[in-house]
Amino acid sequence: MDFLQPTTWAETLALRAGRPDALPIAGGTDVMVELNFDRRRPGALLDLGRVAELREWSVDQASVRLGAGVTYARVIAELGDRLPGLAMAARTVGSPQIRMRGTVGGNLGAASPAGDSHPPLLAAGAVVEIASAERGTRTVPAADFYTGVKRNALAADELVAAVVVPEASGPQQFSKIGTRNAMVIAVTAFALALHPAREAVGTGIGSAAPTPRRATAAEEFLAGELAAAGLWASRGELPGTLAAAFGEQVAAAAAPIDDVRGSAAYRRHALSVMARRTATWAWDDYRKAA
Repeated sequence: MDFLQPTTWAETLALRAGRPDALPIAGGTDVMVELNFDRRRPGALLDLGRVAELREWSVDQASVRLGAGVTYARVIAELGDRLPGLAMAARTVGSPQIRMRGTVGGNLGAASPAGDSHPPLLAAGAVVEIASAERGTRTVPAADFYTGVKRNALAADELVAAVVVPEASGPQQFSKIGTRNAMVIAVTAFALALHPAREAVGTGIGSAAPTPRRATAAEEFLAGELAAAGLWASRGELPGTLAAAFGEQVAAAAAPIDDVRGSAAYRRHALSVMARRTATWAWDDYRKAA
């Protein structure tokens, strides 16, 4: 197996184009597991760890451009105020050592339905920036990036360059259920973002369908009910019946399976509870900010 170590983004894309059999590796927290268990045997590994451009983040027009090599630890330490939902999710990833190595870009590349960063990216309305040596750069909304179980919209010669995430314009929340409190793959997860300026709600569901997905009908339902009751303007208390109905709609948007980590029925029930709770927590934060 060849080990390719580019040091610039241009060199990386050229190598990717010339070696479609090369498997990109960033922090290695997913890739090394697959190699160790002999689930994959690529012709080469394409090491992204020396490419400085991927480790940068910047802010432009109220959005954060997060390089594919920015680690979870840096998201927590440097972007908790701008991207609170993503930072909440990052705190649940593995151990401190894994958070020091693992990257959001790597999570996108792996495209696992259980990836912790996917729900908050969906709820925030993130856009994935993709690049190739021949065709340049294109963008794909996060909602369209996941195409199947551990499959994504990348072509054979493309890599994730960055993800562009709108800065939080309102409260955000993330909730995850696992078989223990730490270092665990999600049985299911849910993220919620309130967008008060446009009276909208964003959601993201993890580990409860073939791909991470939004609960669009639930988003429209909650935003519409809040508007009809004048609650966006008054910041009145969120009715418990409304929060519960929202939870039921989120659960209905999922398509879970039975597996070793949990049953489909449990996942649906857990999603309804998490959606109800995160909506209540986020709305309470919105009221406090008045």
